[in-house]
Amino acid sequence: MTSNLLRFFVLPLVVLILLTMGWTWLTLHWNYSEGERAGYVQKLSKKGWLCKTWEGELALVTMPGAIPEKFIFTVPDDAAAGRINALAGERVVLQYQQHKFIPSSCFGDTEYFVVDVTKVRDATAPTVPLPNSPQL
Repeated sequence: MTSNLLRFFVLPLVVLILLTMGWTWLTLHWNYSEGERAGYVQKLSKKGWLCKTWEGELALVTMPGAIPEKFIFTVPDDAAAGRINALAGERVVLQYQQHKFIPSSCFGDTEYFVVDVTKVRDATAPTVPLPNSPQL
């Protein structure tokens, strides 16, 4: 009787748990895509009831006066979240990885995980005199 109980209830449960753990590991360590987005970080907060994750919004401004598009993202690393917070108010480039089909929101609310941030340099370039132009 106990071998039947083990075979029909416990063994399938263990297999299901192992498959779920394997799927979760695969979705978190194998990214679907990666890229960069530039804009201004509007919001970054640590939220969640049980699993606290950093969630944020990046305003993607294409041209002055245009309505900004929002890029909603998750930051899995506290150090990266600290670097993003340090650049608050600056135009930044976020490097992200997209992880699809994660089975739980405990790892983040979005599928876009920001892994690094860099500040955008000013667009002002030094003036170089053109050839055959008079020197001032």
